Amino acid sequence: MRIRISHSIAYAYAEPVRQLRQVLRLTPRDHDGQHVVSWRIAPTIDGRLHAGQDPFGNITHDFSAEGPIESYTIDVDGLVETVDLAGVVRGAVEKVPPDVFMRDTRLTQANEALRALADRAASQDGSDLSRLHALMETIHAGIRCVPTADRLGIGAAACAEGGEGIPQDLAHVFIAGARLLGTPARYVSGYVAASDTLPHANGAHAWAEAYLPDYGWIGFDGANGLCPIDTHVRVAVGLDYADAAPVRGARTGGQGENLLVEVSAQAAKPRFQGQ
Repeated sequence: MRIRISHSIAYAYAEPVRQLRQVLRLTPRDHDGQHVVSWRIAPTIDGRLHAGQDPFGNITHDFSAEGPIESYTIDVDGLVETVDLAGVVRGAVEKVPPDVFMRDTRLTQANEALRALADRAASQDGSDLSRLHALMETIHAGIRCVPTADRLGIGAAACAEGGEGIPQDLAHVFIAGARLLGTPARYVSGYVAASDTLPHANGAHAWAEAYLPDYGWIGFDGANGLCPIDTHVRVAVGLDYADAAPVRGARTGGQGENLLVEVSAQAAKPRFQGQ
């Protein structure tokens, strides 16, 4: 599938920003399941945009600018070709060993509700892979996923206890549950193309990956209830959302921030019909 992505992050401030610095994790990398045909990041104000990579191998852009800044937008446009590998991630840049992803964080700490989810998955007969699928299916059936625009993330424990959360919360629940099962798991940020069959698509999204020695890393999308397919564009990974957030940063001044995010991910015409 060829997926056209448009992502706009607009900031406006009641008090001008005097100095700004952000780390952007908005650029996907090639691997066996996806090829980046074109990709462009364009802030609408003058500044310095320096490309690099973080300890997990994610492509980063360090953006800094001097004020006064009353408003600006980060525009992202790209085209990615994807292949359905049933969630298996091959050919990706791996900077750290899988065992690093056994470490709990504030957003993936377990509670009794999470342990109950892991216990239900562990009770399934079959392989480790079967238990991970059971964990994903339990999350998809038992936790209501609400749109990201409706609220902020609350973390795995609160999501499992309350029975609802945004996609990043469901990813954290899966990560915590997989780690309780003894399986390394990590957070993934990315995009999902519009689809008539997926309940959470056409925009930015989050899911999880778990590591099994016989398979490598495999994706699990609890919000949509399936392993990522060719609708999914993988951008960044980390222990949790904090490591893979599209934008993180700091500023001097800039009180009264107003943020507007618009994202579209749509299937593009096949190559022989033009981009």
